[in-house]
Amino acid sequence: MTRISLVERAHALVGECVKLGDVVVDATLGNGHDAAFLAQCVGAAGTLFGFDVQARALENTQSRLREVGFQGRAALTLASHSDMAVHIPPQWHGKLAAVMFNLGYLPGGDKAVVTTAAATLTALETACRLLASTGILTVLAYPGHPGGDIETERLTTWCHALDPAGFAVERVASGSDKPTAPRLFAIRKRVDLI
Repeated sequence: MTRISLVERAHALVGECVKLGDVVVDATLGNGHDAAFLAQCVGAAGTLFGFDVQARALENTQSRLREVGFQGRAALTLASHSDMAVHIPPQWHGKLAAVMFNLGYLPGGDKAVVTTAAATLTALETACRLLASTGILTVLAYPGHPGGDIETERLTTWCHALDPAGFAVERVASGSDKPTAPRLFAIRKRVDLI
């Protein structure tokens, strides 16, 4: 089976939904690659909200955004993605065009600091409420690291439990049939839930 880049696939799916001037979220900043992509998609008139629990991730993202000239398009917050509703102003609730999650640990950082199933599922529930009626969530999960298998399993169960009248779920495999291979979930909202 041919390997595909799940990050590139996530970007392609989000790129189909996001337009200039939109409001978007990078729920797990990491090294800022998704943030830079989202900032480019929304343009100077758009807004990017970003979250991470590690100061280093915010620093890396700020640096990445500066490198590509998008630093003025982002509001980055040192907080868990599960608290995004607290940090995104109410006028944007129900209006987010996209929310991207890249789970696991900060590449090049402390591998003991990882996303957890509990916080991720809370963040996903929140993101579903904050999305616009045609918004998209992408979640890149990594079952190959300690705790990642449980998080991916609970994410899979959560996706299966979503009401198909309100959400369309697409699962994209990496091309490897290994149980530890990363996987991408794309969740498109079909109705306004606010």
